[in-house]
Amino acid sequence: MAKFMDVHDGFFGVTAEQLNAAHDADLKIEGEEGVHFERAWLDPEAGKVFCLSTGPSKEAVMRVHERAGHPTSQVFELTAEV
Repeated sequence: MAKFMDVHDGFFGVTAEQLNAAHDADLKIEGEEGVHFERAWLDPEAGKVFCLSTGPSKEAVMRVHERAGHPTSQVFELTAEV
């Protein structure tokens, strides 16, 4: 499985509880696309959320996020790790 990092914009002032709810929405449907969301990080001052996942393709990651109500086109495949 490939590993991906995606970035969401516009999450200004979001709380940890709201981030958890958004992450849970992904987890509920991730299996339908063969994706697994491992972690999510929040920077509410910058309005950004970062999600780490594994899956078959960036398109599969994008479909889960779109269906869960927080679409993004900023999905990056992580091909090297140190």
